[in-house]
Amino acid sequence: MTERAEIARTPAPEADASGVRPWYGYGLGLRTEHFDAVLDESPAVDWFEIISENFMVAGGKPRHYLDAIRARYPLAMHGVSLSIGSTDPLDLDYLRELGQLARDIEPMWISDHLCWTANGGINSHDLMPLPYTEEAIAHVASRIGEVQDFLGREILIENVSTYVSFANAEMDEAAFLSEIARRSGCRILLDVNNIYVSSRNHGYDADAYVAALPAEKIWQIHLAGHSDYGDYVIDTHDHPVRDEVWALYARTLERVGPVTTMIERDDQIPPLAELVAELDRARRIGSAARQPAQAVCA
Repeated sequence: MTERAEIARTPAPEADASGVRPWYGYGLGLRTEHFDAVLDESPAVDWFEIISENFMVAGGKPRHYLDAIRARYPLAMHGVSLSIGSTDPLDLDYLRELGQLARDIEPMWISDHLCWTANGGINSHDLMPLPYTEEAIAHVASRIGEVQDFLGREILIENVSTYVSFANAEMDEAAFLSEIARRSGCRILLDVNNIYVSSRNHGYDADAYVAALPAEKIWQIHLAGHSDYGDYVIDTHDHPVRDEVWALYARTLERVGPVTTMIERDDQIPPLAELVAELDRARRIGSAARQPAQAVCA
């Protein structure tokens, strides 16, 4: 990578002196189908997460809605095209557009996935898994460092759901993710549904996975639905969160404490009120965990 941002890196919103992570409450993924309802109804949602790539344009209808919603709610940016694990060079045009969007909307934070999506300049538009090796850790941690320097801020990296494993793996996914976070200084976006999906597909203990992670690095949680086919499970984001994922979420909070949480829904999208009602279940579960010492106000 030959180009760096001229601004100094500023960390994501810092924990206070007591070590409490920033707390933004309970959010939803912002989807086109709900733009008008959000503005007309002002739902009881603490914040919204946007798909970064959907708004990396100057002006137009999406940005009109985004600006109006940003005036009422905090936003987080969540990307699907960083391709942090690829061997292709980092896409500087993409990073410039991502950085401009961040300057425009001042998000809580920026996140993307621990995966690769592009190879040879071709974007697969899928979240492809990485081998859990020391070589991959060094490669990904270095690239995260470059991205953070370019953007001038720390980012969050999310565990993805996986359906294959690598014969040359040197560790499990939790150790892999933990070491990348330690070396790069990034935070973790923990997708609890993805943990459940992958644990079913690969036969590991989901609770042991959570226990192996550095709790202080976990700054956001994703919840979503999946499709269960018995012998395997697919992360589809087209169902309500299933009971087994809610149970894992509750156990996760018992172990790591309160974490800013949101629900993703990307297909078969119901009326906004249904998702707000589902989000209330996350609030009820969260209320059983210790309350954060200090809220971060946006």
